[in-house]
Amino acid sequence: MPKSPTFSTVVLVRHGRTATTGTVLPGRAPGLHLSDEGRAQAERAGQRLAEMKTKPVALYLSPLERTRETAAPIARALKLPAKAERGLLECDFGDWTGKKLSLLSKRPEWKTVQNAPSTFRFPGGESFVEMQTRIWQTLETLARRHRNKCIVVVSHADPIKAAITYAQGVPLDLFQRTVISPCSLSVIAFTDGAPLVLSVNSTGSLRELSPS
Repeated sequence: MPKSPTFSTVVLVRHGRTATTGTVLPGRAPGLHLSDEGRAQAERAGQRLAEMKTKPVALYLSPLERTRETAAPIARALKLPAKAERGLLECDFGDWTGKKLSLLSKRPEWKTVQNAPSTFRFPGGESFVEMQTRIWQTLETLARRHRNKCIVVVSHADPIKAAITYAQGVPLDLFQRTVISPCSLSVIAFTDGAPLVLSVNSTGSLRELSPS
């Protein structure tokens, strides 16, 4: 008997806003928590996910505090346990971790980060290529684990951007042109063929989510 076609839906959620969102490159530094606004965003994300016609069957998250705090109300809304997955971590920014973006943007390397990220490795940290490979392999593994089901993944802006652009076939050097806002929802369907991007940076309802 032939197998049914694969259509595994992965909903990618960026963590909510923190006190330093948009001003500091936090990376994997511990101790960064959601702001009041970020906690409210996470509550709304849980409500939106609970409205999906295809109910998620699993919830995975990056093991940092801000992603755990974002996942908590989502777990309550979906009545699912939240499982930490290291492959969903933020990019390792190495020596740039915790630096102000206003100072980093003045460095000569900043143009490379923005315009040729495929050639850049953060001093003492990851390269963008390594980050993209890591997040994509992790998502593929989770999608296979939950074949023809829907799952939710809570991660960070750069890994989500890297996954979305990879799924679209967009070169990594153009991935900075994609915006992933705090607590936005982006959706990739993993199929037997090419992946399908169903939504990017959504802050609205997912009730009508489906491929055309």
